[in-house]
Amino acid sequence: MKRQTAIFCILTALFTLLSSVPFLVPHTGFLMLVAFVPLLCMERMASLSGRRHFWLWHYACFVLWNACTTFWVCNATVGGGLFAVFANALQMSLVFGLFRWVKKRMKGVVPYIFLAAAWIAWEKYYLTVAQISWPWLVLGNSFAGTVGLVQWYDTLGSLGGSLWVWASNLAVFGFMTALSDGSFSRWNGKARAAALAGAVLVLFGPMVWSAVKWNSFRESGEPLDVVLVQPNFDPYHKFVSMTQEQQTGQIAERIEAALEAREGKDPVLVLTPETSTNDVVVGVVEQGFSYNRFLSLTRRHPESNILFGASSREYIVSDFRPSPTAWKLRDGVWLETHNSALIVDSTGRYGLFHKSKLVVGTEMLPYPKVLGPVNDWLGHASATSIGQKEIDVLRFRPVEGGKAAADIPVGCAICYESVYGEYCTGYVRKGARLLCVITNDAWWGDTPGYRQHLNYSRLRAIETRRYVARSANTGISAVIDSRGRILEETPWWEPATLSGTVLLSDSVTPFVAHGDIVGRLSVFVFLLLLLAAIFRFGKRVES
Repeated sequence: MKRQTAIFCILTALFTLLSSVPFLVPHTGFLMLVAFVPLLCMERMASLSGRRHFWLWHYACFVLWNACTTFWVCNATVGGGLFAVFANALQMSLVFGLFRWVKKRMKGVVPYIFLAAAWIAWEKYYLTVAQISWPWLVLGNSFAGTVGLVQWYDTLGSLGGSLWVWASNLAVFGFMTALSDGSFSRWNGKARAAALAGAVLVLFGPMVWSAVKWNSFRESGEPLDVVLVQPNFDPYHKFVSMTQEQQTGQIAERIEAALEAREGKDPVLVLTPETSTNDVVVGVVEQGFSYNRFLSLTRRHPESNILFGASSREYIVSDFRPSPTAWKLRDGVWLETHNSALIVDSTGRYGLFHKSKLVVGTEMLPYPKVLGPVNDWLGHASATSIGQKEIDVLRFRPVEGGKAAADIPVGCAICYESVYGEYCTGYVRKGARLLCVITNDAWWGDTPGYRQHLNYSRLRAIETRRYVARSANTGISAVIDSRGRILEETPWWEPATLSGTVLLSDSVTPFVAHGDIVGRLSVFVFLLLLLAAIFRFGKRVES
């Protein structure tokens, strides 16, 4: 037993290393293709030896993986960070525990197929309908720093990457099992050749597919200049040391300098980060100081549109509470807050979009009908922004030769929204020719968090084959092409202004057109096999 415990400790450390490094070190995504093999070996040893309480071991593996890759959340909120680590690991462990339950009732490879399907179905749930959603460690995200391997995400999306991870791990584990129990030597030559060919195809086939796509893909589209502003305000101190007017003034000065330095008067889209302003009131946007300061800039430079982030407010007169998380100011008057993006042109026309995918706790209260009264009693301990129900685009109005040209639809993901692949395809289906990301990653400090977040935008670029223009308060701001390559970027935690050029695209990828096929298929297989296991209740099989 002591020897087995020592082996389990080694395998736990190996699993943690292999699963964490792809999220932390660039160009190491291939390690995820074998990362689960140590865990599967542990499970096999535990099953054969009849070891009790094995759930402690697989839960420990998932806790360590989550802690090593997302520890930085604690920099923003210790309680939220610990909850993210332990709760997310618990859900992973429940999926793995369900696999072990199915394995007692079904023979052969079927339980392992169930494991892959159940895991991806859980990721699908996280990415679509879950109110408490933390999809940061979706397995397909492990290739965000190794985009050369996953150019086929334009067809299968990030959950296609999750499928590749499971297929590769199970192929390697199955081959190792066949060698260890001697069954491989009992197969005939054709069976051995087929097994080897299948494992090679699963491991390296997607790499070849990606290489073909990389070499055959040709970018097209008309160019558009962009200016990305990185003001570098410390979010923990900016409203203590500076007024909103001072902050807007500094941002405006950076925009002015960048526009003055440009040669020619080609249309240009200017981006500022998430929550750049807090003086926007829905319904009377024109009265805000920041709006008017940016408007004056566009009038001096009519070729420009300015897209800026805002913490906006909306006052609603109603005898009834307009939403479960609206704040009551006085009888008949309610306040709703939003995390918004606005775009303004030289005519004063503006567009407004409210962030939909909200961060649990800091922006969104899950299950508001149940937890809303508790939150009221606690004095609004949880922030309660109101998201926009339907995704929409903002419209850039270019001016050429003194005349307004046709509008250019632009999709603007606000911070956390850029983690949700299928959600971001909604912008393209609404006509977006360019994706923008405005964010404030300063809450986490100089940790892997902001780099991971940047890399997830690279996956969105591949899935939609759209350029991505990204403005981050403290970095990293970047221009990303439709292959997911970072063409230009700013340093971390330095004031900067980045001028670049993007290409506007009208193409529609299979992933945009057909959605997440892998996720839907996995949900179907998971439910089908779960029902089969339930109907076999009480019929145990030998491990």
